[in-house]
Amino acid sequence: MTDKRRRRLPRSVREQEIIDAALGVFSKRGYRAAVVDEIADLAGISKPMVYLYLGSKEGLFIACVRRESQRLAAAFREAAQAGDSPEQRLWAGLGAFFAFVAEHRDSWVVLHRQAPEQGEAIAQEIADARRSVMAEVNGLVRDGITKGGEADRLGEQEADFVAHALVGAADSLTDWMERHPGEPPERVTVRLMNVMWVGMRNVLVGEVWVPPQHDA
Repeated sequence: MTDKRRRRLPRSVREQEIIDAALGVFSKRGYRAAVVDEIADLAGISKPMVYLYLGSKEGLFIACVRRESQRLAAAFREAAQAGDSPEQRLWAGLGAFFAFVAEHRDSWVVLHRQAPEQGEAIAQEIADARRSVMAEVNGLVRDGITKGGEADRLGEQEADFVAHALVGAADSLTDWMERHPGEPPERVTVRLMNVMWVGMRNVLVGEVWVPPQHDA
């Protein structure tokens, strides 16, 4: 398709095609080694047109991070709306998270491995998306505490602690998934729920671990 024909595309469509091309190049080559010429070729437009739409190489990378982080957060949020209990909603949200990682490897490479190494503006995009997911998980944990009748004993700090532990574990497990490509996202989700939610359920009924006492 020539530049002349592509000028008829709406700006929003053109930008998404440029971001699609950029995502693949950044994932394959890394931010520093990626060149705008290759991105332009893949998008089927001229290099000046890329700059016209997204400003700079950094602007391209930020656009990739923003779109993919928002898509990931939205996938979790939308899936977590299903289910009749906090447990079911968390299971659905985590399942959507791991499915996104498995199905969009280019996106996850850029978000998880490359973006944290870049500048402040890029780090802010990642932080915003993480806060969105964290708030969702925190709300589900708080609901679980409330429905378990333990709101007086286990407060906001406990819910925040569990939410951070869950999100951190999910992030870390994406590296494990890459080393075990035969493990389906559904199985990873079940394993994490067994470790985290079953443990939380025990805490809700008053079963807690305490350090062993050593005689002086």
